Amino acid sequence: MTLNILFLTVTIKKRNVSAAEYERAEMAKKQYEATRDRMLSIQRLF
Repeated sequence: MTLNILFLTVTIKKRNVSAAEYERAEMAKKQYEATRDRMLSIQRLF
C-alpha cells in the first residue's frame, strides 16, 4: 500500500513472520512479563 501526501511517500508492507520467529517472540514476551512481575513483587515489599 502506498500513500502520497504532498511529496511524502509512505509505503506499508505486510511482514511475514516465520513460525520460529513467532515462537522466539512469544518466549521473549513471557520472560519479560515474568521479570516484570518479580520486580513488582519486590517493590511491594518496601
